[in-house]
Amino acid sequence: MDELADDTAVIVSELVANAVQHARRESIRITIERPGAALVRIGVVNFSRVRPKRREPGPGDVNGRGLALVDELAQDWGTELLPWGKRVWAELHGKDVG
Repeated sequence: MDELADDTAVIVSELVANAVQHARRESIRITIERPGAALVRIGVVNFSRVRPKRREPGPGDVNGRGLALVDELAQDWGTELLPWGKRVWAELHGKDVG
């Protein structure tokens, strides 16, 4: 699944940056799972229950492009509310092994 390494690194970076900037809590958790031969699922968990919102930044804006980038690189992404916070996740599909 080497072909997913760069996109995975960008997605993790964006989701962690969002958690640090917006959740403003002392800890986050990163999970990377491989539920299928050609599927990687990334999760960033934090204690905030506020769902992230994709923004449409203007040309001069410095911030606001992270979720658009995640949306472009991942096959799917979303938010899962937890009793004590949330998990923002993204899935990437690699080449089928077989």
